[in-house]
Amino acid sequence: MAYLKEMIKDIAQIGLDAVKFHLLFNPYSYLQNEHPLMETVKKWIFKEKQWDEIFKYASKNNLDTIALCDDVESLAYVNNKHKDIKAIELHATSLNDYFMLKEALKFNNQIILGVGGSTIDEIEYAVNFLKEHGKSNIFLMYGYQSYPTNYEEINLLKMLKLKSLFDLPIGYADHTAYDDQNNVDISSLAAAIGINVLEKHYTPDFGIPRIDYHAAVGKEHMMQIKKKMEMYLTIYGNGSLSMSEAELKYGNIGPMKKALVAKIDIYKGEKISFNNIWFKRTEKEVPIKQKEFIKFIGLEVLKDIKKDEVIDFSKVNYKYIISNFKDLAGGLEEKK
Repeated sequence: MAYLKEMIKDIAQIGLDAVKFHLLFNPYSYLQNEHPLMETVKKWIFKEKQWDEIFKYASKNNLDTIALCDDVESLAYVNNKHKDIKAIELHATSLNDYFMLKEALKFNNQIILGVGGSTIDEIEYAVNFLKEHGKSNIFLMYGYQSYPTNYEEINLLKMLKLKSLFDLPIGYADHTAYDDQNNVDISSLAAAIGINVLEKHYTPDFGIPRIDYHAAVGKEHMMQIKKKMEMYLTIYGNGSLSMSEAELKYGNIGPMKKALVAKIDIYKGEKISFNNIWFKRTEKEVPIKQKEFIKFIGLEVLKDIKKDEVIDFSKVNYKYIISNFKDLAGGLEEKK
């Protein structure tokens, strides 16, 4: 309990959003009686009052709580006493477990489905089961279930395909080796393609052998991962097609985009034509957009315009003209 609270406190100090707990109440509901892990697992199990204290401690540290439940009993516990937590999760081992899915239906908030090592039809079964019973707040958690993971097998693109195929949000659960020099980059790279949820194993005792230590990072690595994720997500953006102030400034006519100028000296009374105009970058911003040059073709110049001088409507006798030009290099047909 003390060790777990230490981790919760660290996670809060790092500034992460949520902590996920692995719940199991009845090992006989999860493992065969003669399973070699049975006696070990029994020693790890917290009682309900202990979990009550843990959930309360996480909330006190301003962390959302996610309950990864391994048995129906732990799901029932959450449904009876902690329905207000952020989410429950069904591990990939229970993805098509009818009884687990049935109990999960009683939970009102987000339901996370662990889909690592699962086929499309297995994911489809679970998603359809929940949707057919009125659940829409479903989230997929993708993770290559290998400890530690060979990064060549992670296949981040698969996440985007699953997200599109099921029209559901998706997150990435990373299990890169704790001592891999690329751990921080591998863990945070999913954010570069818009995946804004990352799950990582955490330990206060980095590199010291414990359960899952080989895929767990310490405080320093977790802070680096958080920082990189924030940067990648900022760069990824929101997909808006509207231009930012910087883009608008960069797109100014003249200093950046070339402005309409006189190619040669144009004298009063002459007309603007394809032969006496050009586009050049200028020191100052001008109001005439490049595509508006056609409005000037055929107009009479009111005063002399020197070579390289910007052409605008103050220098021509402007009348509304509907222009139809067949050959930009050759001629112009005008209709007044």
